[in-house]
Parts: sequence; C-alpha cells; structure tokens
Amino acid sequence: MSQLVRKKSRPHVTAFVLRKTARAMLPFYTKIAKDEKFARQWSKAVVTANLNLMGELLARIPSLVGNQNYGTNAIGYFISFPFTPPVGYYTNGTTIPPGLVQFTFNTKAHRYIARALLPFYRKLATSCRYAKALAYAIRRKDQRTVKCLVRKFVTSAALSSVIIEDSGIALLFKTPFSKYPYRNLLFRESY
Repeated sequence: MSQLVRKKSRPHVTAFVLRKTARAMLPFYTKIAKDEKFARQWSKAVVTANLNLMGELLARIPSLVGNQNYGTNAIGYFISFPFTPPVGYYTNGTTIPPGLVQFTFNTKAHRYIARALLPFYRKLATSCRYAKALAYAIRRKDQRTVKCLVRKFVTSAALSSVIIEDSGIALLFKTPFSKYPYRNLLFRESY
C-alpha cells in the first residue's frame, strides 16, 4: 500500500504539461525575438522587479492574457502554469544563474536565446509524439536522449549544456552579448 501511495503521489512531467506550457510560451518568445522595443521593456521590468509592467507586457500576448503566475528575481523571470495534482505548477523562464550578478538582464542575449528556442518550443507545442518522447526521457532521467531531443531543434552554438532538473530541463546558453550565462528552464515548482 505504501508503494502505491508513494508512486501515485510522485509528481512527473507529461506530454500534456510540456505541450500546454510550450503553446503558451511560444508567442512570448516570438515577440521577444521579433520586437526589440517589447524585449527592452521586458528586460527593464525584470531588472527593476516591476511586476505591474511585466503584467502589462504579458497582457499583449494572447496566450498569456490573465496569467497572474509570474515573477522576477532581477536577473531573470518565471512564468508558471497551474495543472491538476500531482503536477501543481509547471514553470518556464530565463535567468542568469543566482550568485553571479544582481540587477542585470541583457536584452540582446535574451533575444538571441529566444530566436534559438523558437524551433524547439514550436516542435514541443505542435508535436504530441515529440512531447511524449521528451517527457518520457525526463521521467526516466535519460540525459542522453533529452540532450539529443533538445539539440535537434536548438542548434545554436551558444547552447552549452542541457540537463534534466526538477521534473524538467535546464538549457544553459553562453551568448556573445553577455559575460554571464543564461538558463532557460522548464520545471515543476516544488514547495
């Protein structure tokens, strides 16, 4: 009985969770990549921890209108999506790893990363088969398969690592626009 309870309550990522998150975030990354003014405003909101401005900017993205689950640590941002238990909240964001710098978020680096991510988020949003394969590899902690699945669509030389983390993935980018690395994260929030 205790094994059944433990297994049943163990949270894990599913293709549905990955696809829904990617579908919501794809228009945001498209806007960041294509609209420099929007991207500069977003960076300003991140660095100044201006949640009101973040909310106003997110309201311009049809898939994110009404989402109140977002935040910043002044070196990055996080946007969360609610799912039924045991998943809870699944989060996406881009941030400089903590401890390196404060109140910094480079617009050029963010736009570069967004452009690199577009094929990956597009594939994840539109292909159930791809999302199932990625979710399965994450659950199995199959680092090699996860890396191959991601690198198939994120072909930028700036992508320096792909790791499984918190029922999700962390993509580390080292761009020519910043001396700091940036991490794009898909993960399950733990409380």
